Amino acid sequence: MTEEPIFLEPIAETDLAPLEALVASPEELGPFQWYGWRDPGRFRRTWAENGLLSDERSVLAVRAGGGFAGFVAWRRMNAAPGAPYWNIGIQLRAEVRGRGIGTEAQRLLVDYLFAHSPVMRLEADTETANHAEQRALEKCGFTREGVHRALTFRDGEWRDVVRYGLLRTDPRR
Repeated sequence: MTEEPIFLEPIAETDLAPLEALVASPEELGPFQWYGWRDPGRFRRTWAENGLLSDERSVLAVRAGGGFAGFVAWRRMNAAPGAPYWNIGIQLRAEVRGRGIGTEAQRLLVDYLFAHSPVMRLEADTETANHAEQRALEKCGFTREGVHRALTFRDGEWRDVVRYGLLRTDPRR
């Protein structure tokens, strides 16, 4: 576990270059996030439009020891009209993984979303082989809800995904 201060804040203009480098590199993204080459300017364009903060989809920088360690994101989902919830995700730079930063960043995001939106539910998905992310979500209070078979296509094959959920009323550490 890390002793360095972890916090979240809006993406600054100085974060755009490391953010773009993070999402454009198979080595940085790691084995569970590389889906091939994508538009390298998508974050910069959206940042210019709305600072990567909107009612539908948002991104915050993860800071560890004051530096850019990666990002957390959330997007609005709708189970039914009038019942929105958030699906969350995280991506950390390769050199900061395995130190508890991701767990703490997701815990901070959970607190933020429950404090600043009326949603009852948060959810997160990860591949069945991503045991580190599953442990991090469970440490944040998420409950494993099930496996979606062949939900994502990556690296030439269909992969199963584990869905986790957290309700506002669930106990958390």
